[in-house]
Amino acid sequence: MPTEEELIARAAELLARGPLLPPPAERKRLREAAGLTQQDVATALRTKRETVNGWETGRTTPRPPRLAAYQHLLNGWAEKYPPNTSAPTPATATETFTDTAVAPSADAPTRPPADTAASTTASRPARTARPSTSRRPGAKKPTSSAAADPRFENGPLAVVDTSDDGQVLAYCVGGLVLDCPAKTFPALVEWALTEAKLGAPRLNRHGKDADPLIVLTDAAAERLGLPAVLEDRRGLRLAEDHKVVKQLAKAKWKLTKRGFGPWARVYRPAEGGKRQCVQFAILPWGALDTRSWGNTDQLPPSDVAAVLGTYATRVLTPRGSTAVCGLELMSALRPPTRAVKDAATGSWVSGPNPGSLTEPVDPAPPEAPAEHPLVAALYPRHHVRTPDQVIDEEAYDWFRPLTDEECTQGYTHAVGIDVNMAFAAAANRLVIGTGPAAHVKNPAFDPKLPGSWLVDLSHIDLDPRLPSPFTPKGNRPTGPAWYATSTVAYAVELGAQVQPSEAYVRHETAAYFDPWYTHLRDAYMATMADLGVEPGMSAADFLAAMARHKNIDPGQAAVLSAIKSTVKGGIGKLRERPQGARHKFGEPWPALQRPTWNPHARAELIAKARTNQHRKLTAFARAGLFPVAILSDCAVYLSHGPSPLDFMPHTPEGKPLPGGFRLGVSPGMVKHEGTRDFLWLAETIEIEQINPARHIKGDDAPDSGE
Repeated sequence: MPTEEELIARAAELLARGPLLPPPAERKRLREAAGLTQQDVATALRTKRETVNGWETGRTTPRPPRLAAYQHLLNGWAEKYPPNTSAPTPATATETFTDTAVAPSADAPTRPPADTAASTTASRPARTARPSTSRRPGAKKPTSSAAADPRFENGPLAVVDTSDDGQVLAYCVGGLVLDCPAKTFPALVEWALTEAKLGAPRLNRHGKDADPLIVLTDAAAERLGLPAVLEDRRGLRLAEDHKVVKQLAKAKWKLTKRGFGPWARVYRPAEGGKRQCVQFAILPWGALDTRSWGNTDQLPPSDVAAVLGTYATRVLTPRGSTAVCGLELMSALRPPTRAVKDAATGSWVSGPNPGSLTEPVDPAPPEAPAEHPLVAALYPRHHVRTPDQVIDEEAYDWFRPLTDEECTQGYTHAVGIDVNMAFAAAANRLVIGTGPAAHVKNPAFDPKLPGSWLVDLSHIDLDPRLPSPFTPKGNRPTGPAWYATSTVAYAVELGAQVQPSEAYVRHETAAYFDPWYTHLRDAYMATMADLGVEPGMSAADFLAAMARHKNIDPGQAAVLSAIKSTVKGGIGKLRERPQGARHKFGEPWPALQRPTWNPHARAELIAKARTNQHRKLTAFARAGLFPVAILSDCAVYLSHGPSPLDFMPHTPEGKPLPGGFRLGVSPGMVKHEGTRDFLWLAETIEIEQINPARHIKGDDAPDSGE
């Protein structure tokens, strides 16, 4: 046993040495005095920003080998910046996703500034942390509508990650960080549904609350027993005998028919009207498609939470690809059913919701895709349907040869202009059928009846320098063909006499997409404003803001990309075709069981987008300007300069030409898509015979059209 004198000597030695590190508040002060961010320190010490944040709040302590390096750093700063030295203003107040707000220490409890992704939120008073789910000191709580609901006070989602020191942390919106005590998947599901207080309130009073979303990083997925890569590359799901699937089954949790894949849904049957469901997104398995989300899955977990949280707040909580989200948003805003009182029993029962797509409906034969049972019953398997057998309402893919006059006018550039959110804008005030189609012979055309019409529009003469508004390739029709109501109505607007020989029309109608358009428009406009592009800008200021907007904030740029993909993908899902090679011709596929599987609605929407575009092309043509190529909503014009301002016409008063394309941020207005030189355009059209609108951006990547 050591003597009393020996123990006192050792204690004196410790007193002489002092603490290894200064208090957490002093660590933060020294870093800010040096004008550095937490990310700067993390990069230098080869760790995560969240780890540095833990050191500065006292939640964690650095361990060797970083301990010595961190101590050396702090000692150097302490010599340069003694406590009375005034510190420069830290950069964290204006930084964005790459360095979110710094959490204050317990010794100096202040609210951190909001990061850009969560700029719509505000601070709220702190509350006492629960024993098993602690809150990062000073972290602000979400203040969206989800946060206003005490059931979802921590926001719609959490990104679960494992820190360098082995802690499992859940990063929520607004910079909130929770301790996650779950060590198994069943425990994680229970935590998400109870202590985590995650979710979002319904978007429509007849709808359902959004389920919690748990996003797993590579480290968290590994810790929970998931493989780094899915072996089943075709089915993209875990094997039924995998230990995680067995754990869930043993705990009486179920998986949907899609199994445990990149977007896994774990649930139990509802009890007492209460849902028990958690949505998972597995980042290492490619849950966030780079075509929609960019490199979001490569960001630190707090920034992933910021990006997805902004999307969840402005659009809806992600529950699959952006295409799935686009379709789910339609149902969330216009639920198929509502509670109605049974007159006979006086009890509340589920009934159809007026104005919604309430049940699956068979398409009209010309509207059905080639694999549909209706088509299989009418035609042999390899039959190619002609225009008088199938409707072909698609976006433009058209270009034309240059005229001799255009080649001698001294044009130096080809400039592309692209319609903002063209398909979303077309959805606004669009009336579609919500019930089954009625087949009629020799009807009088009625523009108020949505449907498909067999009519001959080949007699309508238009300037050959413009594409035909009636076909996606811009070619003049050669005889009777099927068209959506929007297309035939435009033919009548052009002065044509039309006499359909046959039609499939809907008498149950609604402006079904109106709330969908409004919701996505608001999300798009808010995100563009965060990127420095707002309504009311002059044309020159707008073009300058658009030239730099993607570099303002990578996180907000990812949100913008996801919103655009939500529009485009949601419309595509209206006519989803069979997935996988196992489908047999003529057999139904799962998508046909959805009320939102509606190829008629898709045809009407695309027809309206195309005719809207042609209407503006015609206005420019009256001013002597004709496009040379169009791809979807991008039109290419010849110009004497590299900017849209060099060719877009104006009135004598200097205002945009009425009825034509206008520069601006709002849906339906246009932006600069790209510029190439005239010689490149001529070679692309005359020699390569490729649509130049496909490569007008200059990156040789096909444009998505949105």
